[in-house]
Amino acid sequence: MHLLLEYALAPDYLERRGALREEHLDLARAAHERGELLLAGALPDPFDRALLVWTAPREVVERFAEQDPYVVQGLVTAWTIREWNVVVGGSR
Repeated sequence: MHLLLEYALAPDYLERRGALREEHLDLARAAHERGELLLAGALPDPFDRALLVWTAPREVVERFAEQDPYVVQGLVTAWTIREWNVVVGGSR
């Protein structure tokens, strides 16, 4: 099973992310190294959403979002977690 964490990004996300970027990336890299987070990134033009694809239990994804400095500091204005029924690829 895959979970999709979707972030809605603040209008000034690009201007404000610099101060929090390394802490955010450290959290994401640690989840990736544990095999929980498969892919993550922002959607450009406009930078208004980010998507993170998980193979971890929902509680792990929720904990990540609650601890993410982008969420804590308001760069993420809302987030949702949804199951993703992958039908091709993603054998993990």
